[in-house]
Amino acid sequence: MDRTRLQHLLARESAEADRRNPRSKAAYGRSEHLFGRVPMTWMNKTAGAFPRYLDTARGARVTDIDGHDYIDFCLGDTGAMAGHSPEVVAAAVQHRFAELGGATAMLPTEDAEWVGAELTRRFGLTRWSFSLTATDANRWAIRLARAVTGRAKILVNSYSYHGSVDESLIVVGPDGRGAARPGNVGAPCDVTLTSRVAEFNDLAQLERELAHGDVAAVLMEPALTNIGIVLPEPGYLAGVRALTRQYGALLVNDETHTFSAGPGGCTAAWDLEPDVLTIGKAIGGGIPAGTYGLSADLAERLLARADLDLVDMGGVGGTLAGNALSVAATRATLEHVLTDQAFAHMSKLSERFETGVRAGIDAHGLPWSVSRLGARTEYRFTAPAPRTGTESAAAADPELEDFLHLYLANRGILLTPFHNMALMCPDTTERDVDTHTGVFAAALAELAG
Repeated sequence: MDRTRLQHLLARESAEADRRNPRSKAAYGRSEHLFGRVPMTWMNKTAGAFPRYLDTARGARVTDIDGHDYIDFCLGDTGAMAGHSPEVVAAAVQHRFAELGGATAMLPTEDAEWVGAELTRRFGLTRWSFSLTATDANRWAIRLARAVTGRAKILVNSYSYHGSVDESLIVVGPDGRGAARPGNVGAPCDVTLTSRVAEFNDLAQLERELAHGDVAAVLMEPALTNIGIVLPEPGYLAGVRALTRQYGALLVNDETHTFSAGPGGCTAAWDLEPDVLTIGKAIGGGIPAGTYGLSADLAERLLARADLDLVDMGGVGGTLAGNALSVAATRATLEHVLTDQAFAHMSKLSERFETGVRAGIDAHGLPWSVSRLGARTEYRFTAPAPRTGTESAAAADPELEDFLHLYLANRGILLTPFHNMALMCPDTTERDVDTHTGVFAAALAELAG
């Protein structure tokens, strides 16, 4: 690729973004009382000099304060997988908050049992507890794993994503040993004191780490997602399950992003048998919600431990966890929006998206690859597709990524800002997908010159 041409095109698209978005630019400039000028520092992870500011959002569309409409394939980085403000979820939230009254009262609602039963139908685990985020669900699952096994360490895959869980911010270093993940700010201790790490798709490395006998749980995504989609090789996940059982470690599947694989995530799609499953973001239809599920065996082991205070245990649970508003939103989302039929529609559109992207790549003979996980598709600047998180991280090209994101955004299309990922929601249409195919092809043609 002609890097000089790429830099010229990137500068052009950056200038166009600046010209098109004066109100967003001004709002960003005025935000002197926000740390990093944004409500949450990750919002600065965007192509261009400033983020676009949200005005309205419905379904698969968002509008910024400069009046531009976008086809939204980002969908809040999975948080809006149900689409923005689904009518049935909005009605459930209105009914709970305005009509019945009470977002949180430290009292259970009957909706919670319905949600637990539905999660059991989808994922297979039999006992569920609620949180507000998947990060908290992972933290609480880790504490329970340590309590029931008496072991201290947690094992994760290099470059996996589990929110801001301290134990997960570890990668395989150049020497093959665990090391702090780049950007791990303010770690409470050397991460190798709390964690072990193995490459995704590497059973030999996993077994070497488990053989130390100090791992309470393997916390993993069934497919890597946040470093680019990295799919499991045949036999890998079955091997993980066999090794965790052999070495007495629990298996925790984090389905927060891999929920895109289907109504029961990868766990149902691939017949997985985790001891714990964590999930957040999408299940609340945009309202903060998360949950973790326990197998019947693990739940019984925990409840049989008279020495464990599971009612007021420090570090497990929170005042707003399981609040009536979040649970009402989750029920509405699972019952009426992210249904089995909706996932079939979303997956079909994702296949169409993948086909369009492959056609563009093949037309120019680019050494790129495309990976799909149900309703989620991503293209990478390398071929074949990476098989580990470390390989995936090495394939990054920030300059090229920024150009494509800006080119698409300037023409009314939003991708997930962290990578070249597109997610479908129930309101996404074939026309939306085909619009991306056309704009993506035009971008590649400009790069080719």
